[in-house]
Amino acid sequence: MIAKVAVSNATYWIDQPYDYVIPDHLLSQVRIGCRVMVPFSRGNRATEAMVIGITEQSDYEKLKEVSRVLDPEPVLSAEMVQLALWMHDRFFCTVYDAVKSMLPTGLWFNKSGKKKAADKYIEYISLSVPGEEAVRIAETKQRRAPRQADVLKTLAPLGQVQLRDLMDFIQVSKATIDSLVKEELVEITKEETFRRPELFHGDTKPLPVLNEGQQKVFDDMLPLLSERVGQAALLYGVTGSGKTTVYMHLIDQMLKQDKGAILLVPEISLTPQMIRTFSMYFGDQVAVLHSSLSMGERYDEWKRIRYGQATVVIGTRSAIFAPVQNLGLIVIDEEQEDTYRSENTPRYDAKEIAKYRCVKCGGLLLLGSATPAVESWYAAQKGSYHLYELHGRYNNQKLPTVKIVDMKEELRHGNGRNISRVLEEEIRENINSGEQTILFLNRRGRNRLIQCGECGYVYQCPNCSVSMTYHSDRKRLICHYCGYSTRVDDHCPDCGGILNYVGAGTELIEEELDSLFPGVETLRMDADSVAKAGGHKMLFEQFRAKKIPIMIGTQMVTKGLDFENVTLVGVLSADQSLYVNDYRANEKTFSLLTQVVGRSGRGEREGRAIIQTYTPDNDTIKLSAEQDYKGFYESEIRLRELQQSPPFQELYSITVSGTDETEVLRCCRYIDQVLTKWEKERPDLHVLGIAPYHIVMVNRHFRYRVSIRCKGDRDIRQRLASIVIYCSKNKKFKGVSVFAESNPLE
Repeated sequence: MIAKVAVSNATYWIDQPYDYVIPDHLLSQVRIGCRVMVPFSRGNRATEAMVIGITEQSDYEKLKEVSRVLDPEPVLSAEMVQLALWMHDRFFCTVYDAVKSMLPTGLWFNKSGKKKAADKYIEYISLSVPGEEAVRIAETKQRRAPRQADVLKTLAPLGQVQLRDLMDFIQVSKATIDSLVKEELVEITKEETFRRPELFHGDTKPLPVLNEGQQKVFDDMLPLLSERVGQAALLYGVTGSGKTTVYMHLIDQMLKQDKGAILLVPEISLTPQMIRTFSMYFGDQVAVLHSSLSMGERYDEWKRIRYGQATVVIGTRSAIFAPVQNLGLIVIDEEQEDTYRSENTPRYDAKEIAKYRCVKCGGLLLLGSATPAVESWYAAQKGSYHLYELHGRYNNQKLPTVKIVDMKEELRHGNGRNISRVLEEEIRENINSGEQTILFLNRRGRNRLIQCGECGYVYQCPNCSVSMTYHSDRKRLICHYCGYSTRVDDHCPDCGGILNYVGAGTELIEEELDSLFPGVETLRMDADSVAKAGGHKMLFEQFRAKKIPIMIGTQMVTKGLDFENVTLVGVLSADQSLYVNDYRANEKTFSLLTQVVGRSGRGEREGRAIIQTYTPDNDTIKLSAEQDYKGFYESEIRLRELQQSPPFQELYSITVSGTDETEVLRCCRYIDQVLTKWEKERPDLHVLGIAPYHIVMVNRHFRYRVSIRCKGDRDIRQRLASIVIYCSKNKKFKGVSVFAESNPLE
């Protein structure tokens, strides 16, 4: 028998199934989805590999043998092995890169050959003789072995207890226990236990009742859950419309059919709140997968899912690979978010993975959002997705009233602060009425840059082509790309002039709030404050429990949060994401503004929002203030059609990076020439040329890309893969790295 394997050490340009003979003594152990050790390359180096197929014949005459089997049972199902092969073709990665993204880190082996996370067991001690006999023996041991007698007397009425608890309770040594085991008076047994993240503890509650609109959506979706054909649906609902409650009822329906479900959320910050909500209703059936878990917790949650002990999985992007048994439903909340795309190899899109899994298992993919991706709404309009809508808020509360403040007018009236007079008065009113406020600014630190007012000198990162951000709490300039930091001089290091601190971050806003509202407590929510507090959950619970009047935060406060006492939201720099070199700039800005405005007025009191901008007449800002997604879509889809950007055609790019800019550009020119020749063969293909990343150098590596626009199909992906392979193998491009991706994020 021949094992076809994907080898861990294979680079992209030599990645293929390799054939190995299965020795007779391993025939029963080698199975698809198991990891094995094989001799690889000319040096026969012992290398880890994944079995992806077993056949009786090979096209090669001389084959090496599988050395040993690493897994007693498959760690990947046949379906997941096929998914890894599909990812290889779809996302320009090796099969083993795909496999590694599917399995928890704790399952991999360290240099000594042991798994990085060991299985955890609890030891129990129990009597091997009847209780009365144990008491009699204890009496005979009382004088010569009093500690052994204490163990027997303690166990007599209990029968079985945890060994550690017993040893701590009566202060007995392990040697004493071993003596009793040797005499066959007691026995030690092990039971596997799971390291669990903190969840809701207590009796589960009945599901919340659906309102009329939710009930209609649920009833309309029910037939899709019963059909064993892979389908996709889009649930559009304004912020606060109760999409989560619909998700819960759909998942409950899956459990009644003995099927499993996966729910993806875009941010780790949303996970604690979502976990608490779902575990309140589904108890121990809920498993959690996200990067904030310890290695042991993630490994054990993966095992619970694989063993069928957990049938509802909640997590961020990587949870899409959860080994859920009898999968019937995948829900992707806030489906428009970029965080569902991986920026590291393999550069996969969780939505694409979800579509694949639903097609293979005959399940339903449900995309939910108040601001769906343009591509998703287009698919719904064309009939590729089923479309369902929730028109009003769950509690019938009105959407927040929104005011747009022109910051140019603020400057004309002498207000140079980052908080407008209108927003200041609204915050003051909230403080006086005991209500809470969320302020959004998507920039951490105190100042975006420090510049000399006389010679124009700017503190630049020596490793990246970007100015450094000033952090007042550390009194240092920090590069947010490579982590380089340095102190700030008293005067300009070039000319000795006075330094100006330019551009506001969350730290500066915190200072302005302290000045405007002395004695009023504020809470800052950004990557720096979250790290100090020990996690998002701590800060969110603090904001909720203590009713802190003001929270200033970055993008992590814009979505999924539900605080009933928040009645005011302020957006401090609405223009920040609008004028960037990205065809999705309008979409991202509209989504961000609409989502953060939706955090206001989710309780009984009506909400308000203030959007501060230097371009108050911009259509995207005006439409987001009106919460008019359909109006925005009609405007945006016309622009996309003119650009021939997604959803009308796909964008593909080949990125080249290296420490020598000349070598990087030389490789780009070769790629551009090859792609230009292909234009004659494919009329739909248009080469967009060579362009630098918006930050061209990161950590001393220059980054350029060559982009094309065309219809997405297997032919173009194979062509692009051939370019990547050629450039990676050719010695004249030795100093650069090359990779391809579709619809790049930046």
